[in-house]
Amino acid sequence: MADYITTLARTADTTLAVGSIIAGATPRRGYVYEITYGSEGTPADNAFLWTVDRCTTQGTSSAVTPSTRDQADTVAANAVAGQNFTINPTVSTLLMSRLPLNQRATFRWVAVPGKELVWPATQNNGFIWKTPTATALSVSVTVSHTE
Repeated sequence: MADYITTLARTADTTLAVGSIIAGATPRRGYVYEITYGSEGTPADNAFLWTVDRCTTQGTSSAVTPSTRDQADTVAANAVAGQNFTINPTVSTLLMSRLPLNQRATFRWVAVPGKELVWPATQNNGFIWKTPTATALSVSVTVSHTE
């Protein structure tokens, strides 16, 4: 299995979605094992509630290509990633994570081995990262996954 890194970002926007990663046209099961949350905005004492939800559609967004962690690995990611949504992905009722953070904090989550966030080998199924909207705020999330 190959490892991939995807950085998803959102500048000041009216949508909750920051980014998503879903199974592509030839779906393979994916395992999210590390997530880093942060803000590039001017430091301020703002509270954020980051969520990770399962999603079942891609939505309409700008494409982001997952990068291989090891450049010797020639297998391109099957997963499809997106950011800057005009139409959000369809979110299922399964909330995977709620993480309250301060804008000044950068936070790194690493899964216990065998307890990763897993998406099924079903096209357009995956995860969406969201946080409340803001008019003057830049946020990003870096996701590491295998498939």
